[in-house]
Amino acid sequence: MELIHLNIRSVVHDNLGKPGQKYFPFVLCIFLFIAMLNILGLFPYVFSPTAHIVMTFGLSLSIMIAVTLLGFITFRLNFLSIFTPGGAPLILAPLLVLIETVSYITRVISLGLRLAANISAGHLLFAILSGFAFNMLSNGLVILSLFPMLIMVFITLLEMMVAVIQAYVFCLLTTIYLGDTIALH
Repeated sequence: MELIHLNIRSVVHDNLGKPGQKYFPFVLCIFLFIAMLNILGLFPYVFSPTAHIVMTFGLSLSIMIAVTLLGFITFRLNFLSIFTPGGAPLILAPLLVLIETVSYITRVISLGLRLAANISAGHLLFAILSGFAFNMLSNGLVILSLFPMLIMVFITLLEMMVAVIQAYVFCLLTTIYLGDTIALH
C-alpha cells in the first residue's frame, strides 16, 4: 500500500504540482477502485465490471463533467480559452474551437473505451485459449495441450500486470485532465 501511495502521489505531483495535491485522495481512490475491479475479473467465474463499456464510460463521463465544472468554478468564463490555442490567428479561431471541442469530447470516449477494451481483450484471449486447450484435452491430445496451457499461464501473468497498468493509465490521464482546472494554456 505504501508503494501504491508513493507512486500515485508522484503521478499527481508530476502532473499537477503543489496546487494539485488536493486531488490526490480522489486519484488514489480511483486507482484502487479500478485496480480492484480489474483484479476481481481474474478470478474464475467472475466477470470484471471494468470490461463493461457502460461502467467505464460512466466513470470517465463523471470525471470529465467534474473537470469541466471545476474549470468553470476556478476560471469562470476564462476556462473556455482551452478551446483556442495561444498565438493562433484570429481567422482560424472558429475552426480551432471546433477541433478543440471535438478533442475535449473525445477525451470522455477514449478514457472509458481504452479501459474496457484492454480488459475485454485479455479476457477474450484467455477464453479462446482455454477453450482450445479444453478441446485438445477432451480429444485425448494431452501432450499437445500442454503448449496452450503454458501460454495460458503467461497470459494470466500478463493479465495481472494489465489490470494494474490500466488502472494506472486511467489515473494518469485523469490527473492530466485535472491539470486544466489548475492552469490554463
